[in-house]
Amino acid sequence: MSSDDRIRERVSKAYAEAVETGSGCCGPSKTPKGVAAKTAGYTEEELASLPSEAAVNSFGCGNPTAFAGVKQGEVVVDLGSGAGIDLLLAARRVGASGRVIGIDMTDEMIERARGAIAAAGAGNVEVRKGFIEKLPVEDATVDLVISNCVINLSPDKPRVFAEIARVLKPGGRMTVSDIVVEELPWWLRRIPSVYNSCVGGAISEGRYVAGLERAGLEAVEVVDRLAYDANQMTDLVLSEVPGRLKTVVKSLGLTWLVRALARRLEGKIWSARFMARRSGSKAEESEKTEAPTAVSAA
Repeated sequence: MSSDDRIRERVSKAYAEAVETGSGCCGPSKTPKGVAAKTAGYTEEELASLPSEAAVNSFGCGNPTAFAGVKQGEVVVDLGSGAGIDLLLAARRVGASGRVIGIDMTDEMIERARGAIAAAGAGNVEVRKGFIEKLPVEDATVDLVISNCVINLSPDKPRVFAEIARVLKPGGRMTVSDIVVEELPWWLRRIPSVYNSCVGGAISEGRYVAGLERAGLEAVEVVDRLAYDANQMTDLVLSEVPGRLKTVVKSLGLTWLVRALARRLEGKIWSARFMARRSGSKAEESEKTEAPTAVSAA
């Protein structure tokens, strides 16, 4: 098994367990179920419109559909769709003439999402099992790609960025909420609980923007930021420490060590919302295809 596959397996297992415990990336164990969704930027009106299981199992760090300008009839793909909160919110906006596709690699998450979809009676939504580095979606068929605190967990982010560009239609766009970090110690990145809590695998905001641009996306910008304080970061990391080890940490009074490290990282970890688009438009692509070949005069 490759190192990338080991990372995916570990992350998938962590999120399968998170469905039952209510902990996980950006959804710390000290936070009551459902509260994480509210602090991530979802409105009371949005949450009230959803089946409870979609909201209580949300581990996102932002609301990627906010201000995305989702239109009726569009095709939306959600990378790492989890329990389905963003799928259902997007489904309401695209309407019956549109379609929403969720991609997730964790069976337990897919099961929860399909249950939430059925409970909501959303006939324009489907969930496909797959990796975000190799999307089970055809080329140039998507109007909008969204993702919520997931790409940081990928061991191959350039591949994810390339896949976003591949599936978008000319002129299609993306809006992604994700964790970014600056100057994280290398040894900290190697701790599984830190990786699973969306910190260890995160890259800097600058590298994120550059990666999207290298993939061929344009008009890349950061439209929103939410910095995490020391208490929030402590909870994020402790939420991913295995139960037995967490008991040892608390019994030995070592929580202070985690908090001390979190204080050193204040100002270096935040949630950012990225927006970008694929170049061109349907009209431009049609003109290129239909334009006659010039013939030089003899």
